[in-house]
Amino acid sequence: MTTLIDRPANRAVAQSTTEPAERLRATMAASRVAFTWFGVRKSLTAEQKAVAADSFDAEAPFLSAGKKLLDTRHAAFRAVTAVRTAITEFWRSQSLPFPEPGIRLIRLDDVDAFDRRLVDFRADLDDAVANLDRHFGELKEAAADRLGTLFNPADYPPSLIGLFGVAWDFPNCEPPDYLVGLSPELYEQERARVQARFEQAVELAERAFLDEFGRLVGHLCERLEGTDADGSPRVFRDSAVDNLAAFFERFRTLNVRSNAELDDLVEQARRAVRGVSAQDLREGAGLRSLVAGRLSEVRASLDALMVDRPRRRILRGSAMTTTTATGGV
Repeated sequence: MTTLIDRPANRAVAQSTTEPAERLRATMAASRVAFTWFGVRKSLTAEQKAVAADSFDAEAPFLSAGKKLLDTRHAAFRAVTAVRTAITEFWRSQSLPFPEPGIRLIRLDDVDAFDRRLVDFRADLDDAVANLDRHFGELKEAAADRLGTLFNPADYPPSLIGLFGVAWDFPNCEPPDYLVGLSPELYEQERARVQARFEQAVELAERAFLDEFGRLVGHLCERLEGTDADGSPRVFRDSAVDNLAAFFERFRTLNVRSNAELDDLVEQARRAVRGVSAQDLREGAGLRSLVAGRLSEVRASLDALMVDRPRRRILRGSAMTTTTATGGV
């Protein structure tokens, strides 16, 4: 019986997925970042829900209610949250998605720099938490005023130190070597499973690049081509150009080279805005029109590529499933 992967038309599809997957395995490391975070919301007790239900003439079992222990809009709390956001954004900017929950892939060459940057971030987080702890008393007093009879001192720890944190590691995604001698068959199954995961990672990376590239090019085109109600060109922020430039650099660094069409479109867009600043586009109507025209061509081709993407993903997924089931590569 001939399987999908045995057919000549699909062998190239499987190969086009496998080769980038092997590059990922050879050049990337798995990374994991996790946060410890003090929960600022707490469910009401059964008695409290019953009181709340009476005010709405509702039945308590059908009511979901909670209380907010701290004002998260306070500047000290926002500073803590800002560090977590910065860590998450940095991690995502330096990595590619992976199908295992909580894991992303970073370049082996970047592991040391990534680790050093996370150490700095952890110090920033500790400083922000220490500052938040200095305001903890006033935050509890404000909560007592706002919560009224719902306030319970037992909901609050003596200190917030140690209740916010970040940890990271680099888990091994490869099958353990001891399986080779213990059970060659099991080792082969694990090897095939890992290969399938990296092939999925290729798909996830391509999808993420396509979506982000389409969003950035589409936004810039709309700002360049559109006009306001009075007929004047739309004003756009520097970030419309800067974000696209940042994407080019990230794509150059993390591109898995799984889609030649996407590579070509990214290069076309890069040439279209090379050496052009947001101020240049604001001041030069001719340049604005030229860049808009070139990006519109990229956008049209990108739209067609994104429409075709589901079919290509199904074919690759089918080939990948067959590979996993047979234990082949």
